[in-house]
Amino acid sequence: MSFSQRPAWLFTLALIALQLTLQAQTPNAAKPGTQAQAQDYPPAHPSLTAALEQAHQQFMSRMIDAHGIVLDFVGESPSPEDCRLGRPNAIGWWSPIENGPMFTGLYLPAACQRALRSGSAQDQAAAARLMQGLLKCASLSEVQGFIGRGVGSDGHCHYPLGSDDQTHPWFLGLYAFFKSPLATPTQRQQIRAKVSTVAQALESSGWKCPCDGSFQGDFRGGYQGHLFRDAVRYLHLLRLTHAITGEAIWLQRYQQACAQAPHQAKQDRVQLCALGYGPDRSLIPNIDEHNLWIYVGCQAALSDLLALETDPAKRAAFRRGLVINAGNAMPAIEAQRRFNNDNRDVFGHADWRRGYPHWFAQRTQADAQKLAEMGDKDVLGQRKSYETRLMRNPLAAAAILAHALPHLPQTSPPPSDRATPTATQARKAIEQAIRHYDYSKLNLSVFFLAECAFEAMPATP
Repeated sequence: MSFSQRPAWLFTLALIALQLTLQAQTPNAAKPGTQAQAQDYPPAHPSLTAALEQAHQQFMSRMIDAHGIVLDFVGESPSPEDCRLGRPNAIGWWSPIENGPMFTGLYLPAACQRALRSGSAQDQAAAARLMQGLLKCASLSEVQGFIGRGVGSDGHCHYPLGSDDQTHPWFLGLYAFFKSPLATPTQRQQIRAKVSTVAQALESSGWKCPCDGSFQGDFRGGYQGHLFRDAVRYLHLLRLTHAITGEAIWLQRYQQACAQAPHQAKQDRVQLCALGYGPDRSLIPNIDEHNLWIYVGCQAALSDLLALETDPAKRAAFRRGLVINAGNAMPAIEAQRRFNNDNRDVFGHADWRRGYPHWFAQRTQADAQKLAEMGDKDVLGQRKSYETRLMRNPLAAAAILAHALPHLPQTSPPPSDRATPTATQARKAIEQAIRHYDYSKLNLSVFFLAECAFEAMPATP
């Protein structure tokens, strides 16, 4: 089976396996029973407002490049030669521009909400800048439908492999800006034209995500698989394309896709959405402990689908998926208590050239993944793993809970549904997680999920 024929979940599974391997290789990684796992540490902030303002200022000042694209961390930008040769690897994993459209797209809805709430011209300009960053990610290649992970030192060079995880949030973020009062007619037209071009290209490829450069003709992931995350993202992409372009064909495709059962699935896509991410655990291991970040976009997609849908049965299914995901994610948020803001483990990934010194020519995606495994664990240290487990995952859980908050019960659920938190329990857990971190000491930009969680919550009565 060629890479272009493999289902999307294989690529995600390979990434997860690689992340877990690297975490296991980390020499000083905290093990169960160590102080970092067993001890509860105090929160860094006495108030939610103070935490959010620190998070916002740290994020805006450190984690967005000159083009309005979110970085993974602060580090040397890849050069045109790095991107051409594939250093540290052709996928761009472990570089500062690894997740540009994914992170920018996930954050932009929060940026829009903040700008509308504050009325600040600075916040409005920041949201518009991020929107332009997303448009740039889709304007780097002549390959239609290609969404670049970000740009290197010359403002144009990019790695040749995007992915389904980069492309779906690209749509999510642009839709949030498009529908907001912040967008001017000119900006809406820019978004409409680019979304139409990308969506048509993806439709022509069977909703597989194309590659660029020496990998042109390959695809990396897609949306027509049988997992929950495949179903919800595919429906979301079709529905958003209709909402942005106004073209009836996209609504027709959405309705058809709703009624279809993907290959290897026993339920149609709407029914899969109602199940939440639980069934995905059989193919994507350690979702709850490490990988909730890849489900934040799915939860936001369910929220959008619910808001756009008028059919009562579909609305009930989307609402049910939101609530089930909240129940699944609720235990994960407690890991924030084990994060020590005074931890001084080495974050060697900032010096990614020294941390990934090996290189060889990569002719296949398998070659690129193999090269990505060849890090120097003595240089890399354990800080990235520490932040991933005890910051990224809890804040992703908080964002997942926040999207479900309007649909959670106000009082205790029936005995048959004890896994579902009440709205009060969920809000308290979200706010505690946001308050816990000293954002000035974090290396990974994904702490923006704190703002995503807050801005997704309905205002208190």
